[in-house]
Amino acid sequence: MALVEIKDLTFTYPEADKAALLNIDLSVSEGEFVLIAGPSGCGKSTLLRMLKPALSSFGSVSGAVLFGGEPVEALDLRRQTSEIGFVMQDPEMQIATDKVWHELAFGLESLGVDQSTMRVRVAEMANFFGIQKWFHSPVSELSGGQKQLLCLASVMVMQPRLLILDEPTSQLDPIAAADFFDTLKRINSELGTTVMITEHRVEGLFPIADKVVFMRNGGILHSGTPESCAELLSRDPALSAVLPTAMTVYYETRTESMKDLPAPITVRDGRAYLKRILEEKTAAAKKALPQAAAPSPARPREKAQKSKRSEKPVISMRDVWFRYERNSDDILKGASLEINAGELTCIIGGNGAGKTTAVMTASGMLKPYRGRVLLDGKPIDKYSDGELFGRRVGVLLQNPILSFVHDSVREELEAVIKKNKLDKSRLDEIAELMELSGILESNPYDISGGELQRAAIAKLLVLEPRILFLDEATKGMDAFFKVKFGALLRKLTAQGTAIVLISHDIEFCAEYADRLAMFFDGGIIAEGTPKEVLSGNNFYTTVAARIGRGMMDGAVTAGELIERINRK
Repeated sequence: MALVEIKDLTFTYPEADKAALLNIDLSVSEGEFVLIAGPSGCGKSTLLRMLKPALSSFGSVSGAVLFGGEPVEALDLRRQTSEIGFVMQDPEMQIATDKVWHELAFGLESLGVDQSTMRVRVAEMANFFGIQKWFHSPVSELSGGQKQLLCLASVMVMQPRLLILDEPTSQLDPIAAADFFDTLKRINSELGTTVMITEHRVEGLFPIADKVVFMRNGGILHSGTPESCAELLSRDPALSAVLPTAMTVYYETRTESMKDLPAPITVRDGRAYLKRILEEKTAAAKKALPQAAAPSPARPREKAQKSKRSEKPVISMRDVWFRYERNSDDILKGASLEINAGELTCIIGGNGAGKTTAVMTASGMLKPYRGRVLLDGKPIDKYSDGELFGRRVGVLLQNPILSFVHDSVREELEAVIKKNKLDKSRLDEIAELMELSGILESNPYDISGGELQRAAIAKLLVLEPRILFLDEATKGMDAFFKVKFGALLRKLTAQGTAIVLISHDIEFCAEYADRLAMFFDGGIIAEGTPKEVLSGNNFYTTVAARIGRGMMDGAVTAGELIERINRK
């Protein structure tokens, strides 16, 4: 018998024009690892929350959701809490106490578990998750990765049969995300816990998953093994954006002799395929050499619009040092960075490296205790807030919900337009550009993480600032909108806008950045084009670069890899 059975489930939010979930049928076996993927707003999070009534949204429901053969709504609160674990996207929304050890014990205390059993379970999970060194630490001192790991451990200490995760790595750097996925793999394989997860970072999950479910417009587009997902590309080539790089490269370059091969998913399998296809093409070229005509010149890769890059930087950080308190450690340690008009600069690096602090300092929101920040050659602290923020500088905060105070997305945009005496037509233009038209009447607290991110960016774009600072702008964005968003950033830089984007999404940075800056320990340790910064790295690089290393060095995107293979 399946652990989870969803039968003809349809759900509609109050006053919504269409269903958020439509005729969903899904079965999940005990011990299975299921990845649910799809665009933002397609119903992924809504579906997962239907599995835990305490978190379900209000609305009209038809169909059935069964857990262990019982209707999930019939489970008492104790069984819901102990048997169905849920890890949210933002750990800050889930952590309830101020100490690590207390957070681990909190769920067991709520269930009334006796002290001796509680101690054993907490100690066991602290060891399993490697929490011993920060077991007595205040939660406020933890990094983003540690907080998310703590949330996972505090759920697992209750020994759930089903673990549900809603985009748990959206705020983690690539290394922390990979570690988190490895932990999920151990939970699934060593503890036998059933896992259901929604995630936009699919590269690390395809090799782990037993089943991949693709959703669109509230329904299930495809459900099957990870390997079976290659067939989706025959239906819609745009789906390559949500599939592993190795699978996309295989589909776009395979020859007739290789069409029956299983689609590669991992970097290892992708490298094996690349070696084989290159050997075949080399052999074919040698065989055809006597009859071959002169090769035609390679088709150049399509380039972005020519930007209006400035000769002088619009913002210049010079030997900047910053700490949050007089006696605390330095966060920035002699950081220097120049920001040019007409250029997209992406900042990458681990959690806690100083990226956000650098952007807040460069934008004028924080004041360094040593060093200078110049805007158009003038010290940035000489500008008033009114002169600085709005039409000159726009800042997207790491937590976008902090920028919302009204009851609907429409009211938020209208307030910005009214305050700055802009044309009201800007609202509809920006709403369409950021794909917000369908949620303008929604409360910011009721929309998905990706939709919230787009709405926060829309509030900035209404003002058309000369300089944009975007902290984790692609967080929660689905792969389809990232393509549109990347094109928008290129359009803005072509018009002369200076853009600084902090991101853990290395693939996005490789595709769209003009310049990359890698932060470590409060300063920049590498700077240059994506190819210059990413080509020689092991972890802070792209999947395409890993696949091509030693065979096609310098190809850092899937498109570059595919083009060079097909050119052979």
